[in-house]
Amino acid sequence: MSMDVELTEISDFLAAHPPFDDLPRQVLDRLAQALRIEYFRRGTRIITRGEDNHALYVVRTGAVELHDRHGGFMDRGAVGTSFGSYTLLQGNPADFEVVALEDSLCLVINAATFRQVSAAHPSFEAFFDLQSTSRMRGAVASLHVTHNGGAILKTKATEMLSRAAVTTQASDSIREAACVMTKHRVSSLLIMDGDKLVGIVTDSDLRNRVVAADIDTGLPVSCVMTPDPATGSADALAFQVLMEMTNRNIHHLPIIGADGAPEGVITTTDLVRLERNNPIYLVGDITQAADVASIAEASKRLAQVVEVLVTQDASAEDIGRIITAVGDAVERRLLGLAEAHLGPPPVAYCWVALGSRARQEQALAADQDNALILDNDVQPEDIDYFAALATFVTDALVECGYPRCPGDIMATNPRWRVSLNQWRSEFTTWLTEPVPDAILRASIFFDMRPVYGDQQLFHKLRKHILTQAPSSKLFLAHLTKRAGENEPPLGFFRGFVLEKAGLHRATLDIKRGGIGAVVEIARVLALSIGTRAVNTQTRLAAAVNAGSLSPERGQDLRDAFEFISYVRLRHQAHQVRDGRHTDNYVTPDDLSSFEKRHLREAFAIVRSAQSSLGHRYPSTYIS
Repeated sequence: MSMDVELTEISDFLAAHPPFDDLPRQVLDRLAQALRIEYFRRGTRIITRGEDNHALYVVRTGAVELHDRHGGFMDRGAVGTSFGSYTLLQGNPADFEVVALEDSLCLVINAATFRQVSAAHPSFEAFFDLQSTSRMRGAVASLHVTHNGGAILKTKATEMLSRAAVTTQASDSIREAACVMTKHRVSSLLIMDGDKLVGIVTDSDLRNRVVAADIDTGLPVSCVMTPDPATGSADALAFQVLMEMTNRNIHHLPIIGADGAPEGVITTTDLVRLERNNPIYLVGDITQAADVASIAEASKRLAQVVEVLVTQDASAEDIGRIITAVGDAVERRLLGLAEAHLGPPPVAYCWVALGSRARQEQALAADQDNALILDNDVQPEDIDYFAALATFVTDALVECGYPRCPGDIMATNPRWRVSLNQWRSEFTTWLTEPVPDAILRASIFFDMRPVYGDQQLFHKLRKHILTQAPSSKLFLAHLTKRAGENEPPLGFFRGFVLEKAGLHRATLDIKRGGIGAVVEIARVLALSIGTRAVNTQTRLAAAVNAGSLSPERGQDLRDAFEFISYVRLRHQAHQVRDGRHTDNYVTPDDLSSFEKRHLREAFAIVRSAQSSLGHRYPSTYIS
């Protein structure tokens, strides 16, 4: 490949990812010539806490993970992700780290070039101003203690290791490796090349790759190992380990110490000891399910997973992400089954989640909210295929425990199953000619996340939205008015305002006036600054760092949101334990005096934030 062709490919790659997609072609061409390319093996620390960083990195292939100053998980970045801007803007040394999750190739732009482009292109600079701050999410201050007094999901990975690493060399035979496993009574064996970890072998591997395949046990164990296994850091928290194993659908995770040597292996049994009610097993069973009935049967276990997680040291944000991960697994498997049943799609499409699923904040008792973005090349004769696909998936989701949306915000509705250009037109109408009824329908669509299919369709739509939203004062005023209408259930003298009639009489609707109100406040703030953040906690952090929200109010809102969400999840966990249907209506008599006191304080914080937002986008904007 010639140098000119390679540079053109790099320019094309940058042009496909924000914020480079806003730069003129000649600027991209100069960038391609100025940058360098670096390769990082899995597990390599690309940016290290306490050390200086003087470059912006763009992931060309592979994936990376960001950890904050305390080692807590912040974000994951796939192809097209940029990182390193924080030190370029805020100064060194770095108080975070970036680790290669996979073997990764990065485009590296030096500080001088970064600053030149930023100075010449305000939109480029603004993107990194928001990115560098919105990723620095603070940890939730509240501590949730397990019923037995432990703090399981906040335990360090090394504290869960029950024994030192059991290893053998890659040149040893399969028979010798099996003997080592039998001698030490372990279900997995780490394979080394000298002092370097190169693979892992499990009981399952010996059954499936050796016994079932009738492999000669005299061959080197490297012939049947899983090479370059996923690993966890010794200073990682149990929840991070849980998410890593859930996302990768694996049951064994080697833990690597600071010196690069394996310290042991965490298994799913070590992690949560939930047997089949473990999210790792659950996602795995869903992913491997052969039909809708099997997915539905596996999905029934989600309620028990949540019930147990609430008794562990998991925050509401943590649990919401796990529930969302399970929901994503269900939808992806159903879409795979739909394509197998209907045949390959006639054009590219992207299935998107909306609302709480998009924000990764789903709780139990959630209904469906989804839509389809179709490629602009879709033809009239293709519509029947996507109608059938949407019907297959939404019907199956009902069977799996996700009720239909009462407002018909689903891909089965032809209005929410259209081409990219039609979606752009729809959003433009909402943003430039909003009326109250349109706002009621539209607000959920501003919480959108791709789940399956061609994600570029989603990214193109999002870019269109974020370009227009910050300047639409009329639209933001409508959203603010709606956010203020969801009043927290708190009276003038700080007494709870309870439902007055119906099935839920004398209860608190903790979702609408508590969780929902914070979600709407965060949505207005996010759209006003043009951040790509969708998660409520991340949106609030971005608003603080953009100066749209004071640090004190931002932290108060984040704490209030976490506390109210946790009270809801614990309420639902009690319902699961008692065999009752889950909902969002809490009886005050079921709350402790501590919970009542802090719930009143949380509602007061939300009410104050609503009032403040109303002053920024007053109803006088609405003609």
